Parts: sequence; structure tokens; C-alpha cells
Amino acid sequence: MRTMKLGVSDLEVPVIGVGCMRINSLSKREAEAFVQAALEQGANFFDHADIYGGGTCEEIFADAIHMNDDIRERIIIQSKCGIRKGMYDFSREHILQAVDGSLRRLKTDYLDVLLLHRPDALVEPEEVAEAFEELHSKGKVRYFGVSNHNPMQIQLLQKFVKQPITANQLQFSIAHATMVSAGINVNMLNDAAVDRDGSVLDFCRLHDITIQPWSPFQYGFFEGVFLGSERFPELNHKIQEIADKYQVSDTTIALAWILRHPAKMQPIIGTMNIGRLKDCCKAAEIHLTREEWYEIYRAAGNTLP
Repeated sequence: MRTMKLGVSDLEVPVIGVGCMRINSLSKREAEAFVQAALEQGANFFDHADIYGGGTCEEIFADAIHMNDDIRERIIIQSKCGIRKGMYDFSREHILQAVDGSLRRLKTDYLDVLLLHRPDALVEPEEVAEAFEELHSKGKVRYFGVSNHNPMQIQLLQKFVKQPITANQLQFSIAHATMVSAGINVNMLNDAAVDRDGSVLDFCRLHDITIQPWSPFQYGFFEGVFLGSERFPELNHKIQEIADKYQVSDTTIALAWILRHPAKMQPIIGTMNIGRLKDCCKAAEIHLTREEWYEIYRAAGNTLP
């Protein structure tokens, strides 16, 4: 698997991360086979969150990978915290408790990366800074980041937090590309010109923050997968045409489209199917041409001014 630096950190990560939100849908044997297949593909970056399966996903992963010191040195673990029932919570107390819970469930002494999951309207960045400093000084978390944050929210945190923000996990796919379309349609009066993200794509590039696209095959907010969907006939035709050219699957091309962007994103895949996992990993070997990238972009219904 091709690798990259995560933000400004010294952490060398595979260009594709493995999301573990659905690992609780697998049997014990299936989970063991899945994580082993990921390791064989060089996909040793595993993304978690304390809310996935109410914490059970972290436990299942630790058992499936047979966590021990040797295994721990070979993998990179990222988890997220901050979402509670009916609220978000970036308080010092909750962050510290959440990390301790994840460490216990994952059977490890440290997280490689901790992300704040969704913006907390009541965030007190001084408390976040205290929590991050304590976690970092005690060796419980090596690097920090955010998820679903806009540039101003990141700057507010960074004013107080000493540790650099290394990653920002954002929804992004061919059929959910507002980060790109707003930039293409600057100064236009059409809907695509509406900046819903605060120029977060350019901001992250300027500040060396790695964008981690989540739901890279979804459209809308978990409305469905665009691959094979009757809602996207032109897009699927174009993806298949290019997939045939490279002799890979449509899954591979859909992910290669994201990897082609010069922002050097690290998509987080959510599949629990070993075949699809392998197809996703092949995307690291495909470099779409500029013409192919724009053909796919337009086929998804995006227009150029």
C-alpha cells in the first residue's frame, strides 16, 4: 500500500484507512478474517469511535486482531470522541474519560490519533487544550485532529491547543463534492457556488491538515451508495467505462477519483466485505488523468461554469 504523512505529523500512514463502524455486524471468525485481509493489503490504519456499536466495535476489533505488543507496533489506531446521547461534549472530563474507555476496549496503552467527532456548540477550547496536553504528556495519544469541523472552528481550537491538528474527517465523494464544486463555481449565482464548508478544502491544504473523506461511496447523508444506483445512470456508465480501461472494478475507480485530488486525502472506507476491501486498496495504484477526473465529476451531475 502506498503511504503518506498524516498532516504535519511524523506518522506514515497508508493512503486508505479502514473504518470499523460496522465490524460488529461480523461474526468473530469473519472479523478475524477481515482484519487479517486488511493487514495483508497493507491497510494497517484502523479508524474507530467510542460510539460505534456503543463501544462494542472497539472491543470486537481488539479481539479480532488478537491485540498484543507485537501486533500493536504493526498497526495505527485512530478513534474519535465527543458524541453523547442527545448532545456533543468536548469538556475536559468527557474527553479524558472517553479516551480511557477506548484504550480499555482496544486493549492498548495509546491511540495514534484522537479526533473530536462533531463540533460541540458549547466547546471551551481551554478545556480541550488541557485534555489534549494531559493525554499527550501521559503518552495516551500521539496526535490529534477533528472531524466535521470548518476552518474557523479549527482555528479557534488551535488558538489554545498546543498540539497541531493533523486531520479533519469530512464527508466527501463523487456524489457529495461540495468542497470541490464551491471552489469551481466561485462568483457564480448557481446553487453549486454556495460555500457550505467555509473553504475547508483549501484551508486544510494551506495548513497541512489531512482530509479523511468518510462515506466515499455514499450520496446525501447515508441515503445510499451511488455505485449501481438507478439515480446515477450516467455516472455509473462513465465509471464502468474507465474501470474497464484500467481492468479494475467500479469501486476502485470511485476511490481513485478521490485519491487523484492533489490535496492528498486519506479516504476512510467502511466496507466489511473482503473482496470490496481489496478493490478499494487497488485504488492506491491507479492515477486517473485530468480528463478522466473531470469526466467523472461531470457525469455525477456537476457542471462547469
